[in-house]
Amino acid sequence: MAEKSAIDKFIDKTLSETFPEELPLIPTRAKFVVFPNSIIPMIIGRKKSIAALEESLEKYNNLMFFVSQKDIELEEPTIDDFYRIGTIGKVVQIIRGPEGEYKVLVEGLKRAEIKEFTEFDEVIKCKIKPLNVSYKKTKVLEALVRRVKSLFEKYISHTKKFPQEAIMIIEETEDPEVISDLVASVLPIEHTEKQEILEELHPKKRLEMILEILTQEVELLEIEETIESKVREKIEKGQKEFYLREKLKVIQEELTGEAENEFTLLKEKIKKLKAPEYVKEKAEYELSRLEKMSPFSPEANVSRTYIDWLLELPWEQKTRDRLNIKEAEKLLNKNHYGLKEPKERILEFLAVRKLSKKPRSPILCFVGAPGVGKTSLGKSVAEALGRKFGRISLGGMRDEAEIRGHRRTYVGAMPGRIIQLIKKLGVKNPVIVLDEIDKMGISYQGDPASALLEVLDPEQNNAFVDHYLEIPFDLSEIIFITTANVLHTIPGALRDRMEIIQIPGYTDAEKYYIAKDYIIPKLLKEHGIEKTQIKITKGALQKIISEYTRESGVRSLERILAKLMRKVALKLAEGEKSVHVKINNVKELLGTPPYFRSDKLEKPEVGVATGMAWTAYGGEILQVETLITSGKGKLIITGKLGDVMKESAQIALTLSKKIIEKKDESLLEKFEKCDFHIHVPEGAVPKDGPSAGVTLTTSIISSILNIPIRNDVAMTGEITLMGKVLPVGGIKEKLLSAYRSGITNIIIPKHNEKDLEKIPEEILEKLKVYKVENINEVLKIALMEG
Repeated sequence: MAEKSAIDKFIDKTLSETFPEELPLIPTRAKFVVFPNSIIPMIIGRKKSIAALEESLEKYNNLMFFVSQKDIELEEPTIDDFYRIGTIGKVVQIIRGPEGEYKVLVEGLKRAEIKEFTEFDEVIKCKIKPLNVSYKKTKVLEALVRRVKSLFEKYISHTKKFPQEAIMIIEETEDPEVISDLVASVLPIEHTEKQEILEELHPKKRLEMILEILTQEVELLEIEETIESKVREKIEKGQKEFYLREKLKVIQEELTGEAENEFTLLKEKIKKLKAPEYVKEKAEYELSRLEKMSPFSPEANVSRTYIDWLLELPWEQKTRDRLNIKEAEKLLNKNHYGLKEPKERILEFLAVRKLSKKPRSPILCFVGAPGVGKTSLGKSVAEALGRKFGRISLGGMRDEAEIRGHRRTYVGAMPGRIIQLIKKLGVKNPVIVLDEIDKMGISYQGDPASALLEVLDPEQNNAFVDHYLEIPFDLSEIIFITTANVLHTIPGALRDRMEIIQIPGYTDAEKYYIAKDYIIPKLLKEHGIEKTQIKITKGALQKIISEYTRESGVRSLERILAKLMRKVALKLAEGEKSVHVKINNVKELLGTPPYFRSDKLEKPEVGVATGMAWTAYGGEILQVETLITSGKGKLIITGKLGDVMKESAQIALTLSKKIIEKKDESLLEKFEKCDFHIHVPEGAVPKDGPSAGVTLTTSIISSILNIPIRNDVAMTGEITLMGKVLPVGGIKEKLLSAYRSGITNIIIPKHNEKDLEKIPEEILEKLKVYKVENINEVLKIALMEG
């Protein structure tokens, strides 16, 4: 006789086990039924079931009785809601879940019948009677086993849903009990049908019931495969689209119509969308494509996101302009001190919009040093008009897609930042400030400055096409305001599309009023300090402005005043009732002043000329020194000068040679036997530009002629080889720097005379300004013999 297999030995052992008369009961309400000879995972979460599980583990050696509810929806079943036949099972594995439930693995052991319930309140217990049946292994039974195994193998080959281990167990055993229970436990039938199989004790009848179910299931699967095969053939003949449509309909029906409802909702939204007709057509086309796609495909997600963008953009929504010129003027004066020219241009712009039915929106470009109020002016324009305000920083931008957007073929594609901002603001006519337009770069990803050409052109931006949207969006009603610190880094074509408004730096007097009337009240509120708790004298505030800041704007001034407020807040917290800030205690509160102003020379010196320079922080005076030493006519330049300034020095030397030739030919030999060393302090500070030309020439001529240069004269101007003095920029800042240094005689190019209108009248009255056209006029004024 052949040796028994491992599974048969397990069954013999199970049959020989004895079970307690009473066991805790767990009602199952899922679609599965616990069968003997099977292992079932389940979740136990109801209070009584958990109590039964715990008692089983403590008193009954992990044994329990599992029986199905007649109505699986009932949360609290009664005695009459249970079937009478169930399965004795053993918990072989248990894991506690995060919410107190238990995940268990149950091994079915033996059919049993409920004799009576012994407890039902806190935990369900019952007396049970294990069910045994005696039968003979006939040829009919053997044939049934073979037929069930054969059909089950077919079923598995069609579904491919069962692990190899389950297949091996069924293949290894010939026991009708095990075969019937294992197959019944995995069949996709209702739990009522499974309960009928469980209640049938004789394996022959169970196998017949299973055989009938398996035959139907295999036939259905074969029919499905035939349909699939036919559909596949049609696909090969070019009817792929029809197949996908039919398949999608079935999927939508299975999903209880949810997808269809979503598409209906989107169609309604497109129908109600306030947008040009071409936008609706694009949205409808994209929706028709989406309906044909699998809802789980990546392309469907891309298409759905695109439709959402089309539906959420404000194609027609806009705010109504508030065009009260007097109110706008009050608002500008409230928010900004000075800035007469920019304010006038803004009011002109508003006046044109008020009078014209179809005004064009010019592109304003505010150019000025950091901290002079360029961005806040743009915000004030939006406030004056009653429009929404948005800001985009262009500093360091190197990717063209930031402006035009990414094409939808790329993963994670999005519209450009302009379209994103418009969607966020929810209107098609906001005020948008494009900050730092002079600081964009070019890389392998494109040139964002070139992409802005279309955005900032009133003739083109009414049909701006973002690469992501692929359809035109009207930007013509947006008021674009750009800001920059310098103009020379902005490409010419882009600069040509903008109206440049120069915002000059503030004078110390203007900074004083800005600090007193704007910055200090704002900082007092931010730091929780009352006006009565602090007093800042005029002298102290002027000292802070002149010695603790070095800029054209007021950003650093605001930072240093915020530091002062923190110091005051500390003293108030320590018990002082008020703090008086005076000239003599500014240093105690703020430390040693970090800057010093360049003062005029104490006396006239040979070869030392005072020039005026413009920096990003405002105007400065600088001393240009020339020293002649024995050599071979070499020009030595120091002081960290840029290329343009080095060229100016070379021009100055050549021009000086021409001037000396006319004055005294005997001095010409110095140009061959001497070296000219030109130095511009401070040596660590970079300097560049052509405006030092007259200063360099004056310094060289003074050294050759050995004539001192007046120490009360400062000069600026570009020089040519013919000795002409050309105009330069930054006149206001340069004159203010000379005035702060105590210099009242100023030499400027004749063509810069118009710039004097920008100088505050109270300062201009104290200056004597010489307007010159050539170098000879400069020398007559600057040299002591002149």
